[in-house]
Amino acid sequence: MDDQRRLYVSVWDKHEVRRYEIGDKKRTVVAGGYGRGAALNQLNGPYYLFVDQEQAVYVSDDSHRVTKWNNGAKEGIIVAGGQGYGDALTQLSHPKGIFVDRLGTVYVADELNHRVMRWPKGATRGTVIAGGNGVGQGANQLSRPFDLSFDRHSNLYVVERENHRVQRFSIV
Repeated sequence: MDDQRRLYVSVWDKHEVRRYEIGDKKRTVVAGGYGRGAALNQLNGPYYLFVDQEQAVYVSDDSHRVTKWNNGAKEGIIVAGGQGYGDALTQLSHPKGIFVDRLGTVYVADELNHRVMRWPKGATRGTVIAGGNGVGQGANQLSRPFDLSFDRHSNLYVVERENHRVQRFSIV
């Protein structure tokens, strides 16, 4: 939900994100909606989303990217990944959970690379801030991270699918 109590729903099989007003049955497509694909007006199996203070919607999808859809936009802007599937610092592999801070920095759970990436606003490459040391159960390793969040002390919490745990990282 956003600050105006509107509900956002990622519809994986329709390749779109919808917004619903409270008490209204009508929906508005706010991201995608032009079929499955990797074009800037399309999504490919959208997973997670994040809505910022300006109602911009950030979406992770199977095109191995995170796109930002400004309020009312017909096309998204690639803010993380978008260079195909892979493990380079310009790539993501099945991105899932997203968090965006007030500076516009995008944090992504990069599931099949077993890492969490940070992409400052306008960056064309990210940095690894958690994991990235191979798949495993060590304190510096992740196994299929799929969601993340921050607390008020800037601690990063990462949920892992395969290790069945939540890890806390102190991010400087």
